[in-house]
Amino acid sequence: MDARALRRYVDDLLRGQRPKPFRPDDFEAAQIRTAIDLQAARPGVDAPRQEFLSDLHRRLAAQMEDSQPPAASVGWLATSRRQVMVGVSAAAAAVVAAVTADRVLLRGDRGSPGGNAPASAAEMVPNDGSWQPVAASSDVVSDGVMHPFEHASLIGFVRRVDGRMEAVSGICTHQGCRLWFDKPDDRLRCPCHSTSFSPTGQVLTHQLPIAPTPLPGLEVREVNGAIEVFAPAEPTQPA
Repeated sequence: MDARALRRYVDDLLRGQRPKPFRPDDFEAAQIRTAIDLQAARPGVDAPRQEFLSDLHRRLAAQMEDSQPPAASVGWLATSRRQVMVGVSAAAAAVVAAVTADRVLLRGDRGSPGGNAPASAAEMVPNDGSWQPVAASSDVVSDGVMHPFEHASLIGFVRRVDGRMEAVSGICTHQGCRLWFDKPDDRLRCPCHSTSFSPTGQVLTHQLPIAPTPLPGLEVREVNGAIEVFAPAEPTQPA
């Protein structure tokens, strides 16, 4: 174990500086992840630094100046260049905002210290929805077996636990891949990036830099021999 390299790496992270890379072992990698979590938990860390924004605008302006048009074209292109510059700057700011938002969403419980994924996710309830049948009661008889369903834009799984119905989203929270039920291991698996979830949606395993959020639960009920979930309304088709 290279204790000096690890200490230097962690100190650089906590100071907000770019650390010097080295090849860590498993223990050192765990310490580095802890340091990253501590740095990410600091107040205001999700806001881009002013120095970064200033440097970004400076580099964009320099790139625009490097592409000077011929003298005869200056007149009619002057306004276009200003418009492009404004547009590129706005786009760059949008990228910064998107990265910041993504960091907040990927952080454990939407902003709490620690940076780990939450143990469970909130139930997904559409603003505009209705109860829709997704399976017959006779289709979901065995206790604990996940029964897949698809209704319009909603994909998920239902199961019976001690006679009570449960439902969970069937879409991976990492990049939207469709999950499949691994019955022998009793877990939902993502075919895209080797992530697995428990039947109730908790993250069990993953190989990603940051743990994905748990699967949201779905409102479910059993009525007159049918299993229904509260599904979003189908989009209206243009006339």
